Amino acid sequence: MAEDNIGVDGKSFRKSVEKMVDEVLQLTGLEKGICDAIKGNNAVIKLKFPVTIKGKVEIFTGWRATHSIHRLPAKGGIRYSLAVDQGEVEAMAALMTYKCAIVDVPFGGSKGGLKIDPRKYEREELQRITRRFARELATAGFLSPAMNVPAPDMGTGQREMAWIADTYKHLYPNDIDYNACVTGKPVHLGGIRGRVEATGRGVQYVLREFFRHPEDVKEANMSGGLVGKRVVIQGLGNVGYHAAKFLQEEDGVKVIAIIEHDGALVNENGINVEDVHQYLVAEGSTGVKGFTGAAYSEDGAAALTMDCDILIPAALEGVIHKNNAADIKANLVAEAANGPTTYEADQILNGRGIAVLPDVFVNAGGVVVSYFEWVRNLSHIRFGRMERRIEEMRGRDTARAIEEATGQKLSASIRDGLGHGADELDLVRSGLADSMSDAYKEIRRVKIETEGVYSYRMAAFLIAVRKIAKSYLDIGVY
Repeated sequence: MAEDNIGVDGKSFRKSVEKMVDEVLQLTGLEKGICDAIKGNNAVIKLKFPVTIKGKVEIFTGWRATHSIHRLPAKGGIRYSLAVDQGEVEAMAALMTYKCAIVDVPFGGSKGGLKIDPRKYEREELQRITRRFARELATAGFLSPAMNVPAPDMGTGQREMAWIADTYKHLYPNDIDYNACVTGKPVHLGGIRGRVEATGRGVQYVLREFFRHPEDVKEANMSGGLVGKRVVIQGLGNVGYHAAKFLQEEDGVKVIAIIEHDGALVNENGINVEDVHQYLVAEGSTGVKGFTGAAYSEDGAAALTMDCDILIPAALEGVIHKNNAADIKANLVAEAANGPTTYEADQILNGRGIAVLPDVFVNAGGVVVSYFEWVRNLSHIRFGRMERRIEEMRGRDTARAIEEATGQKLSASIRDGLGHGADELDLVRSGLADSMSDAYKEIRRVKIETEGVYSYRMAAFLIAVRKIAKSYLDIGVY
């Protein structure tokens, strides 16, 4: 039986996800056995292992859940947090399965967690803990390029992924594809450009696509484009920071509130996201109190219910629940975090006409670019390496042809644009934008055309369930 942390609504994160899936399964007409196969986790492992820290042995507990292997490898992050438990890991593994299906990434879903506060350990200590965890996962069959591929999550990053990859390489030195055992690595160690900011960039691309559809914007009681929209963002970690930064600097939104673990910053005239980020870096992420560019309030939860156009919860699950959902004043909620809205809260928001773009789609940018990194590692070549120069030559030839045909010189900026061959970052951003845009269009089509589908979340889950069920039925269920 899974261990679950119970939220404000009296349900665990896992139960909340299951209720959302149950709702769409009723629309599919699938037999109960197939439904149960789709919902259930394929395998879960709980690990306990000792590591000597400062001369004393400490016992660490971790989990890795594989929700589905209808596609291989199974894919999903590893988080380091004292709040992690088996139920949370199982729920997030399920979300990964659905997430990959929605954005057409050929992975199954997996997730891992280690019950630890990484801030309490020195770098060398954390490296030993991570390497031991990686060894335990690999020898148990939960880490390999072909079967199970982790990535960064809360409390982990490029550094931890590099340690895991190196550990796997030394365990299996004959595996030429060892670098593909994990994604989110540093670029110089097999990572891909654009991975660090991928999830936040994906949030930006989703909102851009949403505002390209006037009917959807009108249904959310808004008008116009992204420029000038008032945004509240909860959590300025990797995802929240990049989403807010890109939306502010490239799309002209006004970030009027930033909520962190120690309170909230509020400024109706707008807050400079980069300034807050630099303050947090300088202070070692101790909190936003003391930042001088906005008013500070200890009551961060109250900022969730501020009047705004777009609310972006980008930190923990369950922050929008049945006790505060009726007070949410945003016209649009874009879920950048995993499970920020409980099932009961989602019902309340939909009943009030608030549009909710679900986590299972909105934060899929990370796994899309992880897929690109995995493919890059298997191909053993950097994207753009073979074709970039020929694209630049063709661009310059095109510029010369235009000048000869018109008798006029092109400006330097136009010539430079035509002569620029796509590098790896260009290709990653293009592929991410295409994936998120196509997925949104499919979700809105299903929402509009399918009887009984009343929300973007239902449409997204229905798309995922149909794709997974088709895989099971096509290959046969034994």
